[in-house]
This record gives sequence, C-alpha cells and structure tokens, in this order.
Amino acid sequence: MISQIFILSSKGDHLIYKDFRGEESKDSINVFYEMVTALSGDQPPVVMSHKDLHFIHIRQGGLYWVASTKTNPSPFTIIEFLNRLAALTKDYCGSLSEKSVRMNFALIYELLDEMVDFGYIQTTSTDILKNFIQTEAVSSKPFSLFDLSNVGLFGAETQQSKVAPSVAASRPIMSGRGEQGGKNEIFVDVIERLSVVIGSKGVLMKADIQGEIRIKCFLPTCSEMRIGLNEELNIGKSQLKGYSSAVRVDECRFHQAVKLDEFDTFRILKVCPSQGEQTVMQYQLCDELPCAPPFQLFPSVEKDYVNRVLIFLKLRCDLPPKSTALNVSITVPVPKGSTSMSQELSSPDQTAELQPKNKALLWEIPRFPGGAQLSALFKVDVPGLSSASLLEVGPVSMSFELPKQTCTGLQIRFLRLSPTQTGLSQRWVRYVTHSDSYTIRI
Repeated sequence: MISQIFILSSKGDHLIYKDFRGEESKDSINVFYEMVTALSGDQPPVVMSHKDLHFIHIRQGGLYWVASTKTNPSPFTIIEFLNRLAALTKDYCGSLSEKSVRMNFALIYELLDEMVDFGYIQTTSTDILKNFIQTEAVSSKPFSLFDLSNVGLFGAETQQSKVAPSVAASRPIMSGRGEQGGKNEIFVDVIERLSVVIGSKGVLMKADIQGEIRIKCFLPTCSEMRIGLNEELNIGKSQLKGYSSAVRVDECRFHQAVKLDEFDTFRILKVCPSQGEQTVMQYQLCDELPCAPPFQLFPSVEKDYVNRVLIFLKLRCDLPPKSTALNVSITVPVPKGSTSMSQELSSPDQTAELQPKNKALLWEIPRFPGGAQLSALFKVDVPGLSSASLLEVGPVSMSFELPKQTCTGLQIRFLRLSPTQTGLSQRWVRYVTHSDSYTIRI
C-alpha cells in the first residue's frame, strides 16, 4: 500500500507530489532528500526508514522516483512499479528528464490518478491507460526527421549518422493529429554492455556481456510482430553444431508476452507489441569474448624529476576500419597529492584534465576510428614524490560507445509485421555496445 509518490530533481526540487492516503505531511519529501544527501557514496540504499515511514526509491533520468509507505509491502513490487512509472513517463512525454517532467506535470498527475487508487496499484498497462489519458504531451523540442545532429538510442546523445534519428524514438507515443510526430514507426535496438578486465601484459582476464533486445512501438495497431535472430544462435555451453560461424550466449530471458513456439527451431520471436518501450529479450555471455577487445593500451610510467611523474599512454582501437568508437573516456588514478599536470596529445580534438579530488586524470576522445592509434604524454607534478607513489598509478578504466556493433554477433535477420500496415510504416533496427566496466591493469 503506497502512501505518497513524489519525483525530485537531483538538487531536491519538488517536481511531482501525490498523496494518496493523507497519512503523512509533505515534509516527508525533505526528510527523504536529507537522508539521501547525508549518505556517503554514489548509490544510497534503495529502501530507507524514518521512524515508522519507509522510503523506496529508484533513480532514472537524473531524477529520484520515490514511494513512501507506512505498511510493509514487498519492496520488489514497489521498485517494479516505480520502474514502470518511469518507463510510462518516458513513453508518454517522449523523454525522461527534469525538463520534460516540468513541462508535462499535468499528464503525469493524470497517469498517477489512473495507475493508483487510494494507495493500491491498479494497472501499469499502456494498452489500458491509453483509453483514459486525455492530456497531450508537450515536447521539449520540435520533432524533425531532418535533425540528424544527435543520433542515438531512444534519445541517447551520440554522434552516429545515417541511422534513425533519435528524436523519432524520443517523441511521445500519443501525438496529436496532424503533427509530424505521428508517423507509423517501430524501433528495435540490440543493446550490449561489456565488462572486461585486461592484465598488465595485455592478456584478457575477464569478459562478460549483458545484452537485451528492446523495442519501441509507434504503430496504432499491430496484432503480431516476428523478429528473426541468427539461425546459428546457440544457447548454453553445449557443443556448437553446424559449419557456419555460430553465435552463442550462456542464457536468455524473455518478456512474458513473447511467444516461443518458433524460437527453438527457427530462432523467431513473436510478440504483440504495445505502444511504448519494452524489453523483449535479455541475454548474457560470461567468461568469453567472441571478438577481440575493442581497445588495447600500452602504458609507461616513470619518474622524471624529483617531483614529477611521466605517464605515457598509447591507445589502439581494434575495431574494423569502417567502425568508430564514440565518447571514449580514459581515467587514470594518479598519486595522492598531485597538484598540476601538463599534457601532449596526438590530436587537437582530444582533451585532458587533472581531477585532484578524484586523484585521477581524465583523457577524453570524442571519436576514435577503428584501426587508429592515439597517444598522450602526461606530466604530473607530485610534491614529495617517492618510488612507492608510482604504484598508485592505475589501473586504467575506460568508458565508450560502439554504434553499429555487437560483441556477441547477435543480429536481427528480419522484422515482419502482421497484419501488413496500411500506408507508410518504417522499421528501424539499430545496434550499440556500451562499456559497463572496462579495466586495464598497468
């Protein structure tokens, strides 16, 4: 049973507040924010208590989504509801940000009125809610199919080109009549997150891949959608069969609405998509990387003068020549007490800075073509430098995005809709790999 639901900005601004039972005052918002900000670390506990009031929260889109209760409901149920509320807000408002919530507060209040009655959850189904929601969404920026300056994954800001515009996937699912945003489109994205540990000698020590197939539907009616995956897809650690290069995952999970009667034989997923965003399949591959690691680092650390450390980094991108890594960020821990730094970078579009509070230097590369090699020399001043201080350098951590790439090799063979959509309908299939944790030991 939910007493209150509220949405806060990262600075604690009150964006949405809904009291369902009148059991607590609005001061509970300040109590929650003070508890969150008083805790050390980036990830406060999901469940916190103050006297007899329990707070359960998630963080998405840079916002706090909070439910308070005086009873003892299942935390997992509340967490799932908050995740669903955030997903519905994104579907109906087009994007998930402080600005979109402020501009569509009336729509979000209408959603809450239909989803929760006197603290009891009624429904989170898009198909049911769309029959009752009357408020039109206010887009944070006008929709244009010709805006290809920022292309990404359901609104993620990246620099891809010649693929589906991000603004097309980040528009509200309920567009007013006559608007350009009301086109019949469906987006299928294969998203993978890569976790890698590479030893100091360049040997791959650990590799895990978490992936999912996510769809976002803007079709008014679609009785069934058939998604064809690689015919040679193998699940589990059983011996691979066939003569073609097989794609393997250790395990996979499917959305409850997915029909699997053709999956074992033909690797076809059948689903009746609702308007909005949903994940139809999740999969993982542990302790194996089918392809070469996307980056190799060749570091050198030595003592220059009495109080200076020289850090030379040579970074190679092992992607195919026509591929490009975006938003590459390299973080290198430096000795405690580092005061200043000078650098020599191999290209003008790179940037680097010393972050004394984090005891690290940050090297950023906006675009890194496949097969290219970049280098950087950092001269870090450390008062009272000793030989033991050199051991504080490393390990190196990286973050990046690989558009049009999947490390497992999972591909969408076809995407078929039935019945066939009348008029012009567009189907977009996109691939992207993110670094979840990419660590290189020095």
